[in-house]
Amino acid sequence: MSFHPESIWMLLLLCLIPIGLILTARSRHRAPIMFSSIDVARNSGRSLRTRLRWLPITIRSLVLALLVVSLARPVKANEQTKITVEGVAMQMLVDRSSSMLAQDFEIEGTRSNRLEAVKRVGAEFIAGGEELPGRPNDLIGLVTFAGNADSLSPMTLDHAHLLNALGDLRHASVASEDGTAIGDAVALAVERLRDVGERADEAGTQKIKSRVIVLLTDGENTAGVIEPLVAADLASEYGIKIYTIGVGTRGVALAPVRTVFGQELRPTQVNIDEETLTEMADRTGGLYFRATNTDSLKKIYETIDELEKTETEQRRYLQYVDYAVEPISLAGVSLPPLLVLAFGLLAFEQLLGLIVFRSLP
Repeated sequence: MSFHPESIWMLLLLCLIPIGLILTARSRHRAPIMFSSIDVARNSGRSLRTRLRWLPITIRSLVLALLVVSLARPVKANEQTKITVEGVAMQMLVDRSSSMLAQDFEIEGTRSNRLEAVKRVGAEFIAGGEELPGRPNDLIGLVTFAGNADSLSPMTLDHAHLLNALGDLRHASVASEDGTAIGDAVALAVERLRDVGERADEAGTQKIKSRVIVLLTDGENTAGVIEPLVAADLASEYGIKIYTIGVGTRGVALAPVRTVFGQELRPTQVNIDEETLTEMADRTGGLYFRATNTDSLKKIYETIDELEKTETEQRRYLQYVDYAVEPISLAGVSLPPLLVLAFGLLAFEQLLGLIVFRSLP
């Protein structure tokens, strides 16, 4: 318990109470009637009423002390913090075509294919890692594409579910589903982002600052019905930025190829339509990046983190419980407000004066 800073000085009035007690005690020692001797009264003993003559003045002193303390406003301050998050609505688009199996990346010093590197760094981008802070306050969804575009995870703050979906992602294993439908994937992401807008959660603590698409691919549009630039124009119409990332080394990369002797790693020409990816980013206010290894992919995500920052606003509220007029909780026991105690004691003191300590006028 503490006291309100504007009225704590009222506690100085407590010093007047002992002064009043001293003055009262002195006045009581003055005999209103003079007797030649009080030996008979002294030897007759003291009654209970006489023994308790200190009680009324003590009660009145306690009443005065409670009134002074109430004027000083004893309070308990409960601090509450309301955090409003202004996050980013984001769709991650991951190419899962067979060309993503090219092994020109490394994970912890071991050769890895592009898809596994994209999944590993993408998970760090979402959840945070040694170099990436994570995006805990952002709505993030996952769209994958090969010959067709599919939504593997809706836009969600449940990033555990999102990471599971990303971890389970596999490449297109049959020729009928292979391909690179970039335009269809972007159009699907735009549809998912279109209605997000300024949507807030029920508590009013989640707001959408911006809507973005992060597109990772290692090729050029070879499937689908929507052209990539048409999809980019659609995104621009709804105020959605596209960050495009070309994944893979320049020139030639080792990729698994089926032969009569089984699957072998052979040098394969890398064809990334950087011109189209750059134009898609430019039309929507985004940027195009080229990731040639795992480290450069992390650097790209760091750049996107800086460009698309999530903002939080903290508002602190102090809610005071005024013990002068509100019940006091002490060791699990609820006591009446101080003013109620003061007036209750005052009534009791008056009652004692009328019944027990009544005196002649």
